[in-house]
This record gives sequence, C-alpha cells and structure tokens, in this order.
Amino acid sequence: MREEPARPEPSAGLRLAIEAGPLLVFLLAYMVRDLFAATAAFMGAFALALVASRALMGRVPAAMWFSAALVTVMGLLTLALRDETFIKMKPTVLFGSLGGLLAVAGLLGRNILQRWLGPALPGLAPAGWAGLQWRWSLFLLALALTNEVLWRSFPTTVWVHFKTWGDTALTLLFAAAQLPFLRRHGLKLE
Repeated sequence: MREEPARPEPSAGLRLAIEAGPLLVFLLAYMVRDLFAATAAFMGAFALALVASRALMGRVPAAMWFSAALVTVMGLLTLALRDETFIKMKPTVLFGSLGGLLAVAGLLGRNILQRWLGPALPGLAPAGWAGLQWRWSLFLLALALTNEVLWRSFPTTVWVHFKTWGDTALTLLFAAAQLPFLRRHGLKLE
C-alpha cells in the first residue's frame, strides 16, 4: 500500500478565506437582494467551503461540520417558512452550543480545547489550557447573548453587518488578547 505524501499546512490566509468566504457571500447577497437570497447563497457558499477545506487542507474541522449542519437546518427552515428568525438564531445556537460544550467539558475535567488546538499552542501548561477553555466558553456564551439582543432589538441590516464584521472582529480581538495569558502559562512562540 502506497503512503500518501503529507500535505503542507495551509496558510492562515487560506484558512481564513475558507472560513470567512461564506460570510462575505452572505453579506454581498444581502446587499444585492434580501435576507432570503443571502441565506440561500450562504448555504451554497458553506457547501463550497466544506469541499475547499477537504481538498486544500485534507480535512474538515469538527466545528466547521457543526456550523455547516446549523447553516443547512436553519437555512432550510428560513427559506421553507419564509421566516428570518431561524437564520438570525443560527449564531446564537452555534456560539451557545460551543460555549456550553466547553463549559461542560471543563466541569467534567476534560479539556477538549487542548485536543482541538494542541499542536497550535506548544508548551502550554495544563493550567493555561484550563484557563483558556473557560475564557473561550464565556466569550462564546457572551457572543450568543449578544446575537440574541441584536437580532431582537435592531433592524436586520444592523444584525447582518454585525454578524459579518462584528463577530469576526470581536473573535480576533479576543484571541489576540489571550496572548499575554498564554505566554504566562508556557506558550512557546517561534
């Protein structure tokens, strides 16, 4: 049996394009038409992102599968029932589920964040992993709550722009803000 050569690790830019591409398609479709067209476009773009992830990275991360399932279910409900509520609740369900999963795992003494990100954060001590998991859990739960407030209290346009730019910006800022904590707990950066 012939062994396949290892794929080179994709660049951060490529990973970002695969993950952010569907959001940009969603925003553009919304700007051109409406939320229903944006939802359909988002579903198609997400399917393409799954294929691109598999083809270019050799795998599809579990969180991306989960998000794809939510996009599909909530998108189909939105389109079939012509009700914006379902696609607007998708970030709440996604962030709430991931945040809750991290919290429950932490309470059970399991660190699934370390399993997901271990190779990316070399040298991080167990206390660092535990702290990081709780921080991400709380952050994701806060994003879920923020999404609920926004879609229920503001016009759809505000929600669409926050979903596209706000969530992404807050996540990047939050991740960057964790660096001092990670360094104190042994993270070794090249």
